[in-house]
Amino acid sequence: MDPRQYKDIVFKIIGAAMEVHRELSWGLLEPIYNEALHLELLDNGIDNEREVSIPCFYKHHQLEKHYQMDLVAGDVIIELKSVSELNSSHRYQLFNYLRLTKKPIGLLINFGQASLQGERYAYDKETNVCTLLDKNMNPVFS
Repeated sequence: MDPRQYKDIVFKIIGAAMEVHRELSWGLLEPIYNEALHLELLDNGIDNEREVSIPCFYKHHQLEKHYQMDLVAGDVIIELKSVSELNSSHRYQLFNYLRLTKKPIGLLINFGQASLQGERYAYDKETNVCTLLDKNMNPVFS
């Protein structure tokens, strides 16, 4: 899977998030940004679903508990935060969603600072690894 094939949709999603950030500013509760981004994406012709449930299993039993993704637009999972700083637990949450759904692209967007923060990740089904991507959707190796 070449993550660059998702460059246009990711660009549009991030642009929509920037518009929401411009309109609402920063520091509100995450559900406000979730609903606003959902609407902004729809206004821009990007179909998306809010609060998508992921069932969890233990052996052959489906658990009552489940994960809930903020937004999903086609093959792209959008995880929203409104925190002072993104940390590894926020990234791992997105990685879990990518691994459970096998979706190829995840965006972590933070509305909690004066400047919008965003990180792009690709999920490789074969290696089960999530890789940070740059703005051109190329892998970033540190």
